[in-house]
Amino acid sequence: MTLVPLAMRMHFGRMAVVIEVGPRDGLQNEARTIPTDVKVAYVDALTAAGLLEIEVSAFVSHPRIPQLADAELVFQRIVRRPGMMAIALVPNVQGLERALASRVDAIAVFTAASETFNQKNINTSIDGSFERFVPVMTRARAERLRTRGYVSTAFWCPYEGKIEPAKVALVAKRLADLGCDEISIGDTIGKASPDEVRALLDVLLPVVPAARLALHFHDTFGNARANVLAGLPYGVVRYDASAGGIGGCPYAPGARGNIATEVLIRTLRGAGAAVPYDLAAIDKARAIIAPYVGHPLNAA
Repeated sequence: MTLVPLAMRMHFGRMAVVIEVGPRDGLQNEARTIPTDVKVAYVDALTAAGLLEIEVSAFVSHPRIPQLADAELVFQRIVRRPGMMAIALVPNVQGLERALASRVDAIAVFTAASETFNQKNINTSIDGSFERFVPVMTRARAERLRTRGYVSTAFWCPYEGKIEPAKVALVAKRLADLGCDEISIGDTIGKASPDEVRALLDVLLPVVPAARLALHFHDTFGNARANVLAGLPYGVVRYDASAGGIGGCPYAPGARGNIATEVLIRTLRGAGAAVPYDLAAIDKARAIIAPYVGHPLNAA
């Protein structure tokens, strides 16, 4: 169990929110084709556990991410629970049209703080990614969809190394200015340390308030829990995670899974945050997906 000083626990008598990204970010890197019915059951088990903000799938190129080629079918079949926000990742206007036809509640767009990673990931520059976002965001606002913007490689890049906080702040501010309701700051290769989290937030919060931020930690080097605890004193109370800690990125060599939803919940509760999710029900979601991934799930 994560040990948190009493003064810190007393500071956090407030709600924290977990954004469940397992069905999209968790599964996109899995080599085995996972049946659509299993994905639907996985999503339904997660929402039954109270995880109502959930990244269900992505409307991306089938050849690039074949695991998510059934996005329309998944969205058609999941149970839409009261209060649920079914999120889809969309790269362009064509993806947005597919998302709208599937009755998504929110969309996510994505860029990076590293030019090289952006080129590897989406075949364009940071500026080019924003050119793609403009029509997507304009239409999304017209449709009254909530919007997230991802900033990948916000701490370290597998190609460029350490990323300066000022570069991340610039990209995050551009997303905020474009109208993103929330900006998710990603430790894509899981190399960030708590000191680096604090250094970034010191630069980032003057330009994007904590209420519009989420933090997205991978656990490659075992720092994810400590990084969450570094973000809490800054007022960041929204965190991405995946049940079982599944995940990774096809264009980030060596990246391991996200912080496990179960681990995140226990960490947040240890810090005194109110986190209204059912861990036993999340274990059922783990049990549904575990036989279909090609490796053991991360420890809960």
